[in-house]
Amino acid sequence: MQNQGTQSSRLFKLIILALLGTISMVLMFLNFPLPFLPQYLKIDFSEVPALLAALIFSPIAGIIVEGIKNLLYLVYTGAGDPVGVVANFLAGALFILPVSMLYHRYKGVKSLVSGLATGTIVMAVGMGVLNYFVILPAYTMFMGMESMTPAIKWASVIAGITPFNFIKGLVVSLLFVPLFVKLKPWFEKKKMIA
Repeated sequence: MQNQGTQSSRLFKLIILALLGTISMVLMFLNFPLPFLPQYLKIDFSEVPALLAALIFSPIAGIIVEGIKNLLYLVYTGAGDPVGVVANFLAGALFILPVSMLYHRYKGVKSLVSGLATGTIVMAVGMGVLNYFVILPAYTMFMGMESMTPAIKWASVIAGITPFNFIKGLVVSLLFVPLFVKLKPWFEKKKMIA
């Protein structure tokens, strides 16, 4: 009897993660560029469902939602830009992991806010490094363009990618904190958050 309850609980969790991944993919399409940054850098709120999963269940659940979101996006868009999809997954993972790890350790709004600040910094710096060494070279190779010079890569990272990720982390954080504060009592009532 207990085995059936465990299977039912796992099935419920999988359904929630799939639903959050799908919502996250839809939110990925509702994006907008910032006027002072390159047009290919667009802010969206697709990390919000992944953050919810990471805080409700575990950091791995948030990563799973990120994976579902990006796989669905890749399939839906016809695999036009796999490098961008991988970059989006990595950015989401770098943002979500610090937030959820700090929250699960200390359980409170203060730990959530410090986690969001840490996640924003980790995402901005991590994506700057990854773009310089991996993503920009992979993108130019995938697009059949000439390799970027170190100066151009450096300028792209410093003037575009790093500020964009700081701003994205800040915007998502400002949206997420009040949302989570409103939803937390419901989660606790449902015994989803310990």
